[in-house]
Amino acid sequence: MFPALVIAPSLKTGRNIAASLLCALALLPSNAAQAEPAPDLFPFEVSYGASMEKGVSLNGSAKRILTSQGNDVWLYRTEVKSFIADLDESLILKWEDGKVVPLRYRYRLSGFLIKDRTQSIDFDWKAGVATGDYRGKSFKVELQEGILDPLGFQVQLHQDVLNGKREMEYQVLDRGKIDSERFAVVNDNASSSDGAQSSLLKAEKVRENSKRETLMWFDPASQFVLVRLLQVEPDGSKYELKLKSVDLGG
Repeated sequence: MFPALVIAPSLKTGRNIAASLLCALALLPSNAAQAEPAPDLFPFEVSYGASMEKGVSLNGSAKRILTSQGNDVWLYRTEVKSFIADLDESLILKWEDGKVVPLRYRYRLSGFLIKDRTQSIDFDWKAGVATGDYRGKSFKVELQEGILDPLGFQVQLHQDVLNGKREMEYQVLDRGKIDSERFAVVNDNASSSDGAQSSLLKAEKVRENSKRETLMWFDPASQFVLVRLLQVEPDGSKYELKLKSVDLGG
């Protein structure tokens, strides 16, 4: 996630900012055309530089790694490092018929002048329940088909965008509650072929009754790599993510 850059100015809202920023990291590159079915998952490692501006500038780095464990089981991991905090977030998932099936989710945030935060969720699809722990409090939730976790919905978002969807909504289990997450592409010029430099695909997180804005830009000329993420808070504070490097596995 991105909490290492936002928790110091606002402990109350830092985790919400982090969640909305890092959801965009899942929209990773593919060379598939929009009209064609999205490809199966493939291993990758993507790095980003992260910054915050709220009277003072803070810098950090974020990394996303997806690796195959065999038999359509994958490990998806986020690492964030900064002066303020470090984050380790991971998901073991099953990839079935083009859909994410979460199996085991783990989250740990620790750092300077903040309280450590942890969360675990284990999905038992045969029993139809998910059990977990958030900040030392256990929870148990009845599962329904399609329910995702805080990392799994990001993988699904990526695949849906590649399949041509431009409005998406997911049911996400987080902190013992199931919430809806909505996204929309607001400017899609990815199919431009006039020989000029292609316009970036622009997407946003859809919110109601909120002045917070989260915008994402992707470069179709570079296999739809996320090149920039910008979140603007109601007070004018800005949080930004910029691509540093990408390594796609074979």
